[in-house]
Formats: sequence, structure tokens, C-alpha cells
Amino acid sequence: MTLRSADAAFESTLSGQLADTVLTRSEPRYLEEPRGTFTGRETLVARPGTTEDVSAIVRLAAEHRIPVMPYGGGTGLVGGQISPDGPLPLILSLERMNRVRAVHPEENVMICEAGVILADVQKTAAEAGRLFPLSLAAEGTARIGGNLATNAGGTAVLRYGNTRDLCLGLEAVLPDGQIWHGLRRLRKDNTGYDLRHLLIGSEGTLGVITAASLKLFPQPAGTGTAIFVTESPATALSLLALARSRLGDLVTAFELISGQAFAFLAAELPQVRQPFGDAPAWSVLIEIGTVEGMSPDEALAELFEAGLDAGLVSDGVIAQNAREADDFWAVRENIPIANKAVGAIVSSDVSLPLSAIPSFIEAGVSRIAAVGDFRINCFGHLGDGNLHYNIFPMPGRTKKEHLNQRADLQRAIHDLVHEFDGSFSAEHGVGRLKVADLERYGDPAKLGAMRAIKAALDPLGIMNPGAVLRT
Repeated sequence: MTLRSADAAFESTLSGQLADTVLTRSEPRYLEEPRGTFTGRETLVARPGTTEDVSAIVRLAAEHRIPVMPYGGGTGLVGGQISPDGPLPLILSLERMNRVRAVHPEENVMICEAGVILADVQKTAAEAGRLFPLSLAAEGTARIGGNLATNAGGTAVLRYGNTRDLCLGLEAVLPDGQIWHGLRRLRKDNTGYDLRHLLIGSEGTLGVITAASLKLFPQPAGTGTAIFVTESPATALSLLALARSRLGDLVTAFELISGQAFAFLAAELPQVRQPFGDAPAWSVLIEIGTVEGMSPDEALAELFEAGLDAGLVSDGVIAQNAREADDFWAVRENIPIANKAVGAIVSSDVSLPLSAIPSFIEAGVSRIAAVGDFRINCFGHLGDGNLHYNIFPMPGRTKKEHLNQRADLQRAIHDLVHEFDGSFSAEHGVGRLKVADLERYGDPAKLGAMRAIKAALDPLGIMNPGAVLRT
């Protein structure tokens, strides 16, 4: 069914029927995304203040066949929040819906609206003596509704899971304008199909998340952070197994860092403190959260000794205070910024079975070499199998010189991931960037079911058309 652009006539219709919605033309921030892969077009932006107004907006959009593109913090990396072609969409920004509705510390639950910034969710939890563990680089601007819509990952998935695992219930507006009142605080609710999990990760293609019941956790009694030098990804995995056998679920983060990452940081961000004088070929950043009566520094020191005895580590530094811990994390968090300064030809967000990671990394070197001479920066969340596998030009060259090879490089990486039974999208989603990849690598039965669900819930195709599934 043909969709229409969000024109002046539709703007007039909205303004005449909505009580608490701000209507504007799109500012540049609505038309840009962090990697610059997609650019939007000037269009109408609706910023509702209530769920009822979201419902009215979606209902009117359905009546007038206007595409609706939900917008959170604009931090997505796969173009799910940018519409570069087709009828001009109505950008539905949830930024004014930024209220924490309730905190129940005794239940370890917080209810908040979709427009609450992730860092504010974390802060509110901390003020209640609790922890909301989702943590990622964009947490100062990313909004919880977008985190849920993309099932964001981050650094603490090893212990706490993805955003999907941190949500008990949702409130959402469906494509016909109905409000689903699913803000349950239940840990068990076995009453048929789980719409919560259907909407989480759907990237705004099945409805608009307006609020969520979020899981909170006790604050760790202590936190310890260290960087250990290890010989290879294989020894890093053995060290992870050792850490979990000794500390169990106290291991919060386990990040793999390559020597190439340290080199890029030294060249592009020399102000970032590095923990070693000579950058190791491979190292891991470990964070643990301990229970009362347990010293995190002693636990990390004992882990290092055990790793040394097993031949898994050769050097290491344990943070002695909060500043040193912040410095260690600054290394990890600034790797993407240094990568951007160097200029990646290809940035990949992949996941693999843990035991396959060393073989994948080794095989990747030869696959990339078959295309040409490049530098590889492989780093990421080793604890949950999520690697960021990025390809860069050799010194003295730029990514623009290799744009004609970009597709071949991306294909080589994703083909290899598929061979190892991995995923071409670990935590960033499909968006518009990876629609063709989903068609190429996705299971036919799954794709058929996804299209059937889309057709059933959104028969007019108004919800974020072009994202996830081809229109």
C-alpha cells in the first residue's frame, strides 16, 4: 500500500488534534547518525509528552498512510533512525517523555518512560541504593526506549545480560494506535505470547515503546578493575574460564584489547593514559563486583597469580583507586574514537561461539589479506563473544582510497562469521545498513515468520519502513 509524505496538510491535522505535542521541522541532529553512513531529509518532527498523544499520532498516521520513524537518542550505528529515501516520514521523538514514574527498591524495579537518558536511569538507581547495569559508550545521550528497541548490549552483558534481560514489562503503542498496557513488575507471567520480547529488538518496526519496567540489582560491595597481558585470544579465553571458575558471576566485564588498538590510541589520542610502556599484542580488561567481606584487589591478585602459574598471563596492572580504574576504562572506551580518527574502511559488530573466536581471528587475517594489504583492529566484549572487527588502510593511505573494496571486505568478514555459526550483528541491530545481510545470512523460516509478524501487526507498513525488513 502506497505511503504518503508527512506534508504541511498532515502537520495541520496533527496540530489540530494533539494536546501535548510539540511539532517542529527537523533540526540537523535528527538527520545525522554517528558514522555518517546515512543522511536524512528535512521533515516533520513530533515530540509528544504523553503516551496518549503517541497513540493519537500513530492512529492519525495510519489513517493518512504516513510513515512513522521512532527516535530516541540518535546514537544507533546501523541507520535505524534515519530515512534516506522514500516518502518523508514523521519523526516521532520520545525525548520529552523523560519521567521516572516509580522506583521500587525492595522489588529491584524501576518504571520509566522511553525518553529517559540511560545515564539518568543509572543515576536514579544509584540514588535508591541499586544498580542498573546497562553500560555503553553513548549512555550520556542514548535513551532507554532506543536501548530496548535495539536490544543494546554494552560492557556488562557477561554478568547481567542484554537490555532484553533487564526488562520486566513494557508500555507500547501498536501500529493501529492501540496502547498495550504491559508495565508488569512480575518475574513470572506465563500468559501466552510474550509481546515484550517481540517488541524489544524490533527497532521501531512493530510499535513504539513508551515506557518500561526495568530490573535493578544490588550494588556490588566492592569493584575491582585490572588489565592483564595475555599471549593470544586463545589464552585470553582460557583466562576467562579460569576467572569464572574462581569468581563465578562476580566477573562483570572481560574485554579483549589488541596491540593495534593501543597503537591507534597512541597516535590519535596521546592524552589517554596507557597502562604499559610497550603495548602488548593482546590484553584483557577485567572488572569484578564483589560481595561483602571480599577484597576485589585481593581477588584480582589471586586470579593473576593463578593465571601466571597456568601460563595464561605475563604481566598486569590492578587499579589501586577509582581514578586508575577510570583510566583503564578510558582506554577501552576511547578505542572507537581513535578508530574513527584513523578512518575505518569497514566496522563490523559480530558475535561468535566463544570457542570459535581464536580460529575466527586467525582465519580473518588470511581472508582480509586475500582482498589486499590492510590493518586489523579486533577488540570487544570477549566475555559474551562479541567482537568489533574493523579494517583500516595502511599508514599513508586513507579509507577513501579503498571504498571500492569495502563491499568485498565486509562480505569476507560476514561470510567467515557465517561459516563459524556466528551473527553479523551482535549488539547494534539491523537497521537499514544490514538489511541485505539479514536476507543473505538469515534463516529462511525465521525471515518468513518475521515478515508474517510485520504484516499482521503493521499491515499498512507505516512503522519505520525500510528498517530490518526490506519494503
